Formats: sequence, C-alpha cells, structure tokens
Amino acid sequence: MKTGFTLLGTLLLGLTAWGADLRIGIIGCDTSHVIAFTETLNNPQAKGHVPGGKVVAAYRGGSADIPESANRVEEYSKKLKEQYGVVFYDTIEEMCQHVDVVLLESIDGRPHLEQVRPVIQARKPVYIDKPMAGSLRDVIEIFELAKKARVPVFSSSSLRFAKNTQAVRAGAIGKVTYTETYGPCAIEPHHPDLFWYGVHGVEALFTVMGTGCQTVQRGKTADGKIEVLGNWRGGRKGVFREDKGFRGTAKGTKGEMEVGAWDGYVPLVEAIMKFFQTGVAPVKPAETIEIFAFMEAADESKRQDGAPVKIKDIIKQAKARK
Repeated sequence: MKTGFTLLGTLLLGLTAWGADLRIGIIGCDTSHVIAFTETLNNPQAKGHVPGGKVVAAYRGGSADIPESANRVEEYSKKLKEQYGVVFYDTIEEMCQHVDVVLLESIDGRPHLEQVRPVIQARKPVYIDKPMAGSLRDVIEIFELAKKARVPVFSSSSLRFAKNTQAVRAGAIGKVTYTETYGPCAIEPHHPDLFWYGVHGVEALFTVMGTGCQTVQRGKTADGKIEVLGNWRGGRKGVFREDKGFRGTAKGTKGEMEVGAWDGYVPLVEAIMKFFQTGVAPVKPAETIEIFAFMEAADESKRQDGAPVKIKDIIKQAKARK
C-alpha cells in the first residue's frame, strides 16, 4: 500500500484525473502574488493559464509592523473576493476544511511557522512563498513538522524555474564550476538582509550550483552594493551581487550560459500545480535549508567584518536554538 506523500499525491491526482479542479486556499493577502497566481489559475483566458486547480478560499493575514504588508491586505482581499469569488475565513483551521491544498503567501516570513502548523495538522499539501520563514531555525522546524506528519511541502522563488537556469541545472554546459547571479536586495529590518528580496538571486544561484556550499563571505562591490561569495566543494565558486535587475552567468566544463533571469510567474505556478497533483516537491528540503543557511551566514560574515563563515556551523547553531 502506498503511504505518506505518495498516497496524498495519488489522491490529489485522482481528483484531477476525474476532471475536478483542486480547491486551493490562500494564507496571507498582502502580496501581489495572490492576484497573479489566482488570475493564472482561475481565468481560462489568462495568458499562460495553468489548469487543474482554482483558488476558492483565503485567510487575510497581514503584519501591522511591515507597511508593505499592512497597506496591501485590504486591496488584494477585495479583489480576490469581488473579481474571483474567493470566500474568506476568520481562521486558517476553518479555511483548511474547505480546500484540498494551500498556498502560504504571507509576505512576512516570521509568522510562516505558526501559519503552516494548522495546515500540516489538516494534512494539506502546501507551497510556501518566499521567504519560507523569518529564520533558518523556523525553516528547519517547518520541514521537520511536515516530515513527521508526512505532508508535502516546498518553498521556492519563481527565479528557480526560468528556462535558462533550468537548462544549466539539467547539464546544458556540463558541470558548473562558477556562477554569478545578480538581483535587487531591498532590506526589511525584521528579516536577515538577504531574506526579503535577495532570496531571489540566491535561489537562482543555488538552482545552478546545487548543494555543497561550505563557506560564505560577505563584502561589497566597488559601488558599495552587497556581494556574497560562496565556496563549494571541489573548488567551485558562486557569487550573488546586488543589482537593479535579475541576471547572471554560469560557466561549466562545456561552456557558459546566461542564467538568473525572471521568466514570469507561470513556470512557478506550473511547478506548484504539478507538486499539488503528485505530492512530489521539485526542491529537496536539504537544498532549501542550505539556501537559508547561506543567507544567514552572509549576515554573520557581515558581523565579522567579512570573515568566512562555515555553512555547517550556521545550520548547527540554528538546530541548537530550536
């Protein structure tokens, strides 16, 4: 008998096989992602429409101490209700009774651990938007809770699924030896520096390089922007640099290729729906944990005036704080 993630995936795939759309619930209506994702899923005429599920329920959420959150909840909630007929619930527990799967979209990573608890308890597969949490410690705990309950969960930036980035990951230029990615890095004071927006460029970097980063050093570019160097096993290197737009270059044993672009939300929504239908996450927990360890290590390196910081030490410290 199939059990755990596989059984959940089989049951959900069965729903779509019979022509029934998965009922999707949203937690957190303070990001433009909720409108973009709902339009892509619910509107058959939308450019890049992704079939198989519809957003039918939501929990407003919102963080009073982050203006980017507090100032958007009302607008996006109203649009979800009036334009897409989404039903709102006062609690996450109640919402979970009316959906098959969940999109945790709260722009603030800090409440994600507590917001995902009732979802996991209700055994609903869940995608957690960036940042997965407000700390590496919480990221690790979310994965542990999901593993114990055998509930599928994953988190990722949309940059992971850009065409060129995926091609390089799949071996288009052989084994990657060096990568540099660039992207905006707006800082939000309640989160580690790279969590808020730098996570996009870091996600692209790890999509290409994979796991195995050993040390992290943070410095500045010639014009004073954030620069973070990672040293991978085997002498491989990866760099994230703050910049106005998303871009990058990867070099491998068979040549080099542009990576790190943003190809819109559709590739991510397609990956999310496949995940919901199969119960198989497109990103392994170990890789996501290393991404957040990289970003926390960058902050620690900053505190140490640019000294190299070991990833394994950061992960060990996070686990000790649980």
